[in-house]
Amino acid sequence: MTDNELLLALSDMLDRKLDAKLAPIENRVKRIEVDLLENNVLPRLNTIENCYTIK
Repeated sequence: MTDNELLLALSDMLDRKLDAKLAPIENRVKRIEVDLLENNVLPRLNTIENCYTIK
């Protein structure tokens, strides 16, 4: 195995390990973003909309 092949294999292994470690964190961040949107932004938009729509 040449040095370049070895470096490429190591790089691929590290990339896979990093992706595996980051995936749960990414999922948690997405869930937090959705919760913030649903609990804070959407109700406020509904309130603003209610103030400006004809009843």
